[in-house]
Amino acid sequence: MYIIVVGAGDIGRPLIDIATSSGNEVVVIENDEQRADRIADSYDCLVLNADATIKGTLEDAGIERADAIVTTTDKDATNIMICLLAKEFEVPSIVSVVHNPEHMALYQQIDVNIMENPQELIAEHLFRAVDRPAIVDYMRITEDAEVFEISVAEGAPIADKTLTEAAAAGIVPDDVLIVAVEREEAETPITPKGNTRIHPGDLVTVYSAFGADPQLTAQFGR
Repeated sequence: MYIIVVGAGDIGRPLIDIATSSGNEVVVIENDEQRADRIADSYDCLVLNADATIKGTLEDAGIERADAIVTTTDKDATNIMICLLAKEFEVPSIVSVVHNPEHMALYQQIDVNIMENPQELIAEHLFRAVDRPAIVDYMRITEDAEVFEISVAEGAPIADKTLTEAAAAGIVPDDVLIVAVEREEAETPITPKGNTRIHPGDLVTVYSAFGADPQLTAQFGR
């Protein structure tokens, strides 16, 4: 892919690293000269030390043939302006970081793929790791619904029960689904059915319409 990355700070630099190491053709636009120089010295990509809110800069970056543009600056106003310009050039994939939740509606109005404030997401993940250590990973789907991975402990209420038995016992409510089971001896994840028995040590992927509620996660833990 031909990807334009705007911003080479704490968010942009790891993105540049991943994109270039994956074999993509990457162009970086960074208005800070020192940052631009560091990226040019570290990665095999074109780096423009320029203002991405200027149409000519995007043209110099080859936006007419870009498959995607990602804006990672620390100012929502800058990111929105770049996204609007990218829409004019009909870039197929436009992605932006959003720092202020109040600005989410603006991005949605211009039909841009968005990522919430990364600092808040990191803080939430860190708190979740402390608050509910049994959860390996999770992803919020809506304001309430979540998908999470959790290890099944020895003696947990769901351990050694089939999903049908667990549902009948109220361990797995109607608005909760077990969508995958990873087991050490299984080469690939198991797609669970009603007669699938959950073993201690299984890593299960759970969809919950009401999130990773402690009463729910307790069914998998000690």
